[in-house]
Amino acid sequence: MDIPSSKDQLAKMIDHTLLNPAATYSEIDKLCDQAKQYGFYGVCVNPIHVKRCKEDLKTTGVKIVSVIGFPFGAIKTEAKLEEAREAINDGADELDMVINLSALRSKDLGLVKLDIESLSSLTKGKDKLLKVIIETAYLTQQEKVIACQIAVDAGADFVKTSTGYGPSGATVDDVKLMKAAIGNRAQIKAAGGIHDAIQAIELIRAGATRIGSSHSIEILNSFKP
Repeated sequence: MDIPSSKDQLAKMIDHTLLNPAATYSEIDKLCDQAKQYGFYGVCVNPIHVKRCKEDLKTTGVKIVSVIGFPFGAIKTEAKLEEAREAINDGADELDMVINLSALRSKDLGLVKLDIESLSSLTKGKDKLLKVIIETAYLTQQEKVIACQIAVDAGADFVKTSTGYGPSGATVDDVKLMKAAIGNRAQIKAAGGIHDAIQAIELIRAGATRIGSSHSIEILNSFKP
């Protein structure tokens, strides 16, 4: 794992995030302006804002990440799939979908896998990336491992720790567990409760290759090489 040695390198690992459902259009525009200014890898927004971000970022290399089935994942596969299609049509480069937690905790693993496979078939056909949010705070250690393995088997490019709306967010122990579960078959996005560079670097050392945060600027400002 390459540990970033500069603010620029760290910025390229961060999805600059604004998922507040009450966010205004001007706040979304500001998010995009900040992404350009600081050189963040991407912006992560709710699907309703994807088209606006696409316009704001059209002359840049900043990626647009849309969440799907957010924040609970408790909708039918068909609804997630339609939401994903619309997000891609509006300009999303990557999708962060929430796993079906109810099915997972009920051991209906076939449905969990089908849910993810349906979206991964879409993203692979469109040359987009799919991240699966397993929401670690609700899961046992065994369930975390099972969730990661199913996600990767179903075609996910990343597994992601948290939505940021659960009881807790990313932890070093969870990232290490996820890394042990998937090896090099997929990447890991750590998100939820990450406020400074020390946290971010610890999560990267543990195996994360992407950081999601609404505190991205604070993370960069606290970075010390």
